[in-house]
Amino acid sequence: QVISGGHYDVDCYVEDPNGQTIYKETKKQYDSFPHRTEVEGIYTFCFSNEFSTFSHKTVYFDFQVGDEPPILPDMSNRVTALTQMESACVTIHEALNTVIDSQTHYRLREAQDRSRAEDLNGRVSYWSLGETLILFVVSI
Repeated sequence: QVISGGHYDVDCYVEDPNGQTIYKETKKQYDSFPHRTEVEGIYTFCFSNEFSTFSHKTVYFDFQVGDEPPILPDMSNRVTALTQMESACVTIHEALNTVIDSQTHYRLREAQDRSRAEDLNGRVSYWSLGETLILFVVSI
């Protein structure tokens, strides 16, 4: 997700270790890309700002490696139903994952809004300084 800069858009591509492009998008503000790897090695991802060289951008990205391990041992091999305590643990775990996703979303929004506020503060400061200078010139 592009947090600040320009029109909040950026180009992105992902390549596998063989050099094959597995994802390519242009001028995106945010996107999600799930991919299960088939080739072992180093994957390359690149964010490009070629089309907008005058504006600097801040980009947030997050990736997960591997599957989440089961929260209870033997959960994948289990044949019987979960106990009430185990079921409650699974429910709490899922709720906490939702909370983590929400916190990340709100942190990104806060960073975006903070960037806009700081930009606006700078513009107001320069405008006020200009008005002050004009006021002094007119009064002299």
